[in-house]
Amino acid sequence: MSNIRITKQFTFETGHALYGYDGKCKNVHGHSYKLDVTVIGTPISDSDNAKFGMVIDFTDLKKIVKEEIVDVFDHATVFNKNTPHVELAKELKDRDHNVLLVDYQPTSEMMVIDFAQKIKNRLPNAIKLHSLKLSETATSYAQWYASDNG
Repeated sequence: MSNIRITKQFTFETGHALYGYDGKCKNVHGHSYKLDVTVIGTPISDSDNAKFGMVIDFTDLKKIVKEEIVDVFDHATVFNKNTPHVELAKELKDRDHNVLLVDYQPTSEMMVIDFAQKIKNRLPNAIKLHSLKLSETATSYAQWYASDNG
């Protein structure tokens, strides 16, 4: 049977700041992110299986991405924990803001690498992550492909 790719799109609102950056994005700002998650696999051929004909139930894929990415990053502000932004992060946390401290510069490129690892860890063995596309604006996005990452 053929391998089939399926894609589900997610949206979330996240703020961030790029410490040390030489442009406007050094300031705290936010994006309405769109994340396209594409997985690849063979549709289930067992006609007795409730998921017959599916690569993965979109509901199951949604649960994984919602728990690992959307619920964590939506309406949060993300800072690299290895920068002086930790002082700002502490102030915001003290004021009951949702702040995430990550081990990387929170660019779309680095976020999509993080997201790929989190999603891959949760997929069933027969399903592989094919690609991610993280759009921070209508015209700017980062892509991750399994084929580029051995």
